[in-house]
Amino acid sequence: MNYGGVIMMRTVKSKGFIAGISFTLMIAVFGILLAELPVFEYIGPLATAIILAFLYRQFFGYPYKIASGIQFSSKILLRAAIILYGLKLNIDVILSEGLALIAQSVIVIVFSIVMSFILAKMIRADMNISMLVGVGTGVCGAAAIAAVAPILKAKDEDTAISIGIIALMGTLFSIAYIFLGPYLPMTPEEYGSWAGLSLHELAHVALAAEPAGTDALAIALLAKLSRVFLLIPLCFVLIFIMRKREGEESVKKIPFPYFLIGFVLMSILNSYVLGDYITIPEKVMESISGITSLLLAMAMTALGLNIDLRDTVRRASKPFAVILAVSVMLSIFVFVMI
Repeated sequence: MNYGGVIMMRTVKSKGFIAGISFTLMIAVFGILLAELPVFEYIGPLATAIILAFLYRQFFGYPYKIASGIQFSSKILLRAAIILYGLKLNIDVILSEGLALIAQSVIVIVFSIVMSFILAKMIRADMNISMLVGVGTGVCGAAAIAAVAPILKAKDEDTAISIGIIALMGTLFSIAYIFLGPYLPMTPEEYGSWAGLSLHELAHVALAAEPAGTDALAIALLAKLSRVFLLIPLCFVLIFIMRKREGEESVKKIPFPYFLIGFVLMSILNSYVLGDYITIPEKVMESISGITSLLLAMAMTALGLNIDLRDTVRRASKPFAVILAVSVMLSIFVFVMI
């Protein structure tokens, strides 16, 4: 046995692992900084990171020598980010608002997913991408897509394409909301509810609601967080459906998203422990929030590197049309509902 060769191979893999993580970190940081500039600020750091990684892939190809580190970022770091994302959710505030807000969020999620499924069937769009984007539209954008992707057995490329579509769609709709808001027969509070219940990402909700005032923004974020709260039960529903659809023999093939337990624990910690029993300085919480955003950006970078342009154009055009139609219908539906 050639022990020297084995040691050398392990060293190469180790270097590739570290280099891969460092590479996603570099692009993620660049994406976050770029997102501070005009125009890019409307796109957001996650979508910017995906775009940069996508462009790198098209011009320079996929960096196979550092693939192990890139895959680590797309899977492990993504799950770590979702766990930390739980610190943004205050369960107590949502529950204190009563069942009405949660009921509205349930309706929004069911509407988005069902309509995405129906339209995808009608125009024969790629079902995997359409369902991922449908979940992202109904719940909380990229975080929701990342959470349900392993349950739906989605490929990394499908996940990246879906997140890219959500980022673009949410940006376009949030800007449209800003221009439409002053001309609609709605109070600032109603406008906030409309934005919070119908827009895609938390950042899109904040972008659209902020010009309407602090009350509108508060209600918008609360409505959006009620949708985030429903991510957990949605994942269990999807697991149940997938197991029924594929038969009992395939139960072990459907991974249980254990990182969601961490998401729940972080949510409980933020809701009932921090501030009441444990006090953490605001700067520390801001740092944790920054780390969460960085980890998400690194994961988005890794996913963006998996996008092949030709395949994306071929497979993403119909899902894009599906989610554009669903987003328009959802905006009208929520407007009527509130």
